[in-house]
Amino acid sequence: MMVIIFHVHVHLFARRGKDNRSVEQRDAGWKLFGKVPPREGPVRDPKRIQKEYETKSGRAGPGNTTSPRQSVRKNLDFEPLSTTALILEDRPANLPAKPEEEAQKHRQQYEEMVAQAKKRELKEAQKRKKQLEDRCKIEDSIGTAAQTWNQEILPNWSTMCTSRRVRDLWWQGIPPSVRGKVWSLAVGNDLNITHELYNICLARAKEKWRNMTALAPEMEAEDAGSSDRESSLELIKLDISRTFPHLCIFQKGGPYHDVLHSILGAYTCYRPDVGYVQGMSFIAAVLILNLDTADAFIAFANLLNKPCQMAFFRVDHSLMLTYFAAFEVFFEENLPKLFAHFKKNNLTPDIYLIDWIFTLYSKSLPLDLACRVWDVFCRDGEEFLFRTALGLLRLYQEVLTCMDFIHMAQFLTRLPDLIPADQLFQHIAAVHMTSRNRKWAQVGRLHTHLVSHML
Repeated sequence: MMVIIFHVHVHLFARRGKDNRSVEQRDAGWKLFGKVPPREGPVRDPKRIQKEYETKSGRAGPGNTTSPRQSVRKNLDFEPLSTTALILEDRPANLPAKPEEEAQKHRQQYEEMVAQAKKRELKEAQKRKKQLEDRCKIEDSIGTAAQTWNQEILPNWSTMCTSRRVRDLWWQGIPPSVRGKVWSLAVGNDLNITHELYNICLARAKEKWRNMTALAPEMEAEDAGSSDRESSLELIKLDISRTFPHLCIFQKGGPYHDVLHSILGAYTCYRPDVGYVQGMSFIAAVLILNLDTADAFIAFANLLNKPCQMAFFRVDHSLMLTYFAAFEVFFEENLPKLFAHFKKNNLTPDIYLIDWIFTLYSKSLPLDLACRVWDVFCRDGEEFLFRTALGLLRLYQEVLTCMDFIHMAQFLTRLPDLIPADQLFQHIAAVHMTSRNRKWAQVGRLHTHLVSHML
């Protein structure tokens, strides 16, 4: 039996050796390039096989010296990817030759597959090209805008900051390279804080933290409460760890952890009457990303000193109610259907507005979009914060009108991660901040009077 098996194998190998047909004599088939098993005889160049197929199918004349790839893609600035992996191949030597009808069918299938692959590649290449062109346009516009801000606007800030041209540029977004400088100028320094004052406040904060650390056991035993309890090292550290956690630059060990800690600690010493309130870390973090440490502290202290921020951070209930009431006036004016839906479901502004105002949208919106909101907020003041809120409600009004109280509250307290910036600003621009010929400040004063009378 073993001899028979041996002879069978010998017969098989001998038969394969007798099949000495040249590669050129076999009928065409196709395989996927890169998955071809080892073959006997010399390995042929895929380009040569492709060229022979083109010649046989009549797609390249005898006098045409241009390669098939060049003739097909000569008007494009990229080379095909997947089509180069599909080449016409010969049938294996141990199989009989294909009938001409089957070979023709396979050639047709090959041509269709190549055509479809090229079509897909062309579509993808056009998409990539458009994305690249759009990105280049954005980068060019940012570069041009930065040059305009640096050379024309900033050197002549006092005379140009209120011009129509500058306001239009402002609305389009301030280039990141000059954003911090523009914010500092727009916010101002009415408090006259100097770098030296920041260093003094920081030194006091560090001393206080050292004392608190040393006296921690005694304070726990006595359960002592201090006027600046919220400014404790533990609370600030806890809040810092929650600040832009996806960036990892403000967490312990990150490059900006100590900077953020220093600014928040210095502020608690500068304003012990306000202390540290949860949410402040997000505002300070955005400023740190755009300004040097001392300048970030100056802008931070001046921002929190604005009437709206002071009302919220000091939890002045009467003033907060005033802002909510004024907001609802413009809410009903701009979005009456959604306003009625909110009223029907008892969804009041405090449920979503407090978080938005507390952090100036830096926690609620993607960081780059939040910075664009900050750009115009620095230009227009508190009114733009509420105008942005109305813009967000306008952007998602169709979604919100289909929700109940729970789902609306969840949606507004956790906005989508991807919010189209241009689309949002289009909706913000469509918001009218006038009601019966009264502007935001006038409506706010009216409601201040009504609230104080009710109290």
